[in-house]
Amino acid sequence: MMKKITKIALLSALLFGAVQGVRAQDVIFSQFYANPLYLNPAFAGSKVCPRLSINYRSQWPALVSAFTTVSASYDQYFDALHGGVGAILMTDRQGDHGALSTSSLAVMYAFRFQLGREVWINAGLKAGIVNTSLNWNDLRFPDMIDRVSGFTGMTSAQMPEHTNVWYLDFDAGALIYGSSWYAGFSASHLTQPSNGFYGVTKLPIKFVGNVGALFNIAEEARRTSSLGLGTPVLSPNIIYQYQAGFHYFNYGLYLDWMPFLVGVWFRNGIENADAFIFQVGFQQDYFKIGYSYDVTVSKLANNTSGAHELSLGILLPCPEKKHKVKAIRCPSF
Repeated sequence: MMKKITKIALLSALLFGAVQGVRAQDVIFSQFYANPLYLNPAFAGSKVCPRLSINYRSQWPALVSAFTTVSASYDQYFDALHGGVGAILMTDRQGDHGALSTSSLAVMYAFRFQLGREVWINAGLKAGIVNTSLNWNDLRFPDMIDRVSGFTGMTSAQMPEHTNVWYLDFDAGALIYGSSWYAGFSASHLTQPSNGFYGVTKLPIKFVGNVGALFNIAEEARRTSSLGLGTPVLSPNIIYQYQAGFHYFNYGLYLDWMPFLVGVWFRNGIENADAFIFQVGFQQDYFKIGYSYDVTVSKLANNTSGAHELSLGILLPCPEKKHKVKAIRCPSF
């Protein structure tokens, strides 16, 4: 009983901070490259052919379904636009029954140009509309908890006048890449829109940087082996994120051996470790599916049950192109 009350109290404190808009942070996906349009709008059209991506994340399920996020995106390259166009739909639910819910729909365009013989740049812009809603009756606050009788149903917290907030949101990003390396930078919430229920609360700008490379580790590059496996490729990656005073460093390594992929990441802040991330994936020419699990190593380790994430990707047949366009070569998950 005490353990359950402790978990509910922890979630209540997290939700109360989110409701007030205090140091709000964006969702962090663990399969970064399985949700590329969320990572950076400059990824729009990066695979050239039409691409559909669906992602599901359940974070800290031990805390009464604390955080559940679903996203779906579509993008492709258009010759006439000299770049890629994409759209992403996302819903994030926090707390039991989704007491705090955020939904968004955004569109983006990424212009592509060649900087050198083997160097390309994508520059992307993203614009979206966001709705955040609050179901006050589903909230449980710390002062409603009695150690003996459980919830009392009484709280001193004041219900906000408005429990439904709409706002426009804008992001920008850029990618530079070659035949076997890539680097990018993006900034989200450029206009710092207000997303709070208690007066004006500006959404903090989020900065994300990523860099990585791919290395063939076979003696010779070959499409398939006698076992039907492709050329084994190692891909080290670093992703850095900053928002609202919080720094997150992600260090990862993939082994891509078609049709299989395995990966491991480590995420930490400036002072504290956060989680190890283990990933597995299966991919064919036009289809891929991935699973990852976050093993929490912070002080929350005994209360959260980590995080589960699933991804599904479909690469549709490419329309005939007037000019040959090079797709960015980066990890699939």
